[in-house]
Formats: sequence, structure tokens, C-alpha cells
Amino acid sequence: QVQLVESGGGLVQAGGSLRLSCAASGFTFSSSTVTWHRRAPGKERELVASISSGSGNIYYAASVKGRFTISRDNAKNTMYLQMNSLKPEDTAVYYCYAPRLGSWGQGTQVTVSS
Repeated sequence: QVQLVESGGGLVQAGGSLRLSCAASGFTFSSSTVTWHRRAPGKERELVASISSGSGNIYYAASVKGRFTISRDNAKNTMYLQMNSLKPEDTAVYYCYAPRLGSWGQGTQVTVSS
């Protein structure tokens, strides 16, 4: 079955970096647009970044542009989110999502302390 498994979250100080990974299985990852979303405490889930199947089309939310980098390795069926210059407002549960399949991962917690 379709599985998306996030990893790499944790606790980091403001200004620090983290790299999230999303390992995909059960579908043709290399043909699929995949996305990162996050849900901060008390807020709606929001789109953070998306990447097309061949990495030709990439989108970032304004709040993370210039600090986060989305990438993928189709040979490894894995998507990444490099997060630099982290801010306390980046604290959230981060999810990967495959829009064509409507499938979500279980999420990974990112906490940024001030």
C-alpha cells in the first residue's frame, strides 16, 4: 500500500538547521508531484513547498522562501526538506503528501527554541 514516512525532525535553536526526509513506497514516486505541509499549534495545516516529478517545478510558501530547499532523489524514492535559519514560528508538525493519491505521512515534529 501507499506509504509516506517522514523523519529528521527534532529540537533546534533559532538560527539552526534541520533536514527532513520523506521515504515513499507503494506507488510510482518518480512520476508524482509531492509536497511538504506543516501544522503549527492552533493553526491550520499549510503548504510549505512542492516539487514536481522531475524537479522542474518547485514552489515555496513566502514564509520559507530563501530559507528552505525542497529536493528529491527518485532513485531512492525520497523527498527532502533542508531547513536553514530556523525561526520559532517554524515550530510545527511537518507532513509529506502525495496529492495525486491523497496520501499523507504520519508527520515529524520540528521545534525551534528562541
